[in-house]
Amino acid sequence: MSAAFVGLGSNVEDRAQHLAEAVSALTRIPQSTLARVSSLYDTEPVGDPRQPRYLNAVARLDTDLDPGRLHEELRRIEARGGRGDTHRAGARTIDLDLLYHGDRVLRSPGLTLPHPWVPDRLFVLIPMVEIEPEWIDPALGIRLSDLLRRRRNQTSVRWFAPPVW
Repeated sequence: MSAAFVGLGSNVEDRAQHLAEAVSALTRIPQSTLARVSSLYDTEPVGDPRQPRYLNAVARLDTDLDPGRLHEELRRIEARGGRGDTHRAGARTIDLDLLYHGDRVLRSPGLTLPHPWVPDRLFVLIPMVEIEPEWIDPALGIRLSDLLRRRRNQTSVRWFAPPVW
């Protein structure tokens, strides 16, 4: 089994409810077990500052699925959750990003692992470090908690609620 980490986000309507439904859907992914879920964090939107604030979290799945198949399962959950083909940085009911799949480093047209934005996104780093403080990014060779300590301004991310599972 591989440890796979999924970033979750929502900024439409009842954000916490959308995340709770997504976490529930993660428990039904074949050949996978939901191991941990971070707290929820209220965050500023990236891209278009006029859109509503997000709630974000990170979940750990222990999975036997390969990265491509797991990515497909996440896309299906998004579609069932009401996410259409929206603008890349636009508002969404649910956004699921495969952040890590074990120590795999992968560059393909539909999937890049580790997710290239992890080091720059506090709304991913903070919940990731909460549930897996010793995780080492396989592409950078650095512990995420060390990377987070180097970031000075963390005001755009505020703790919102305990885990939703």
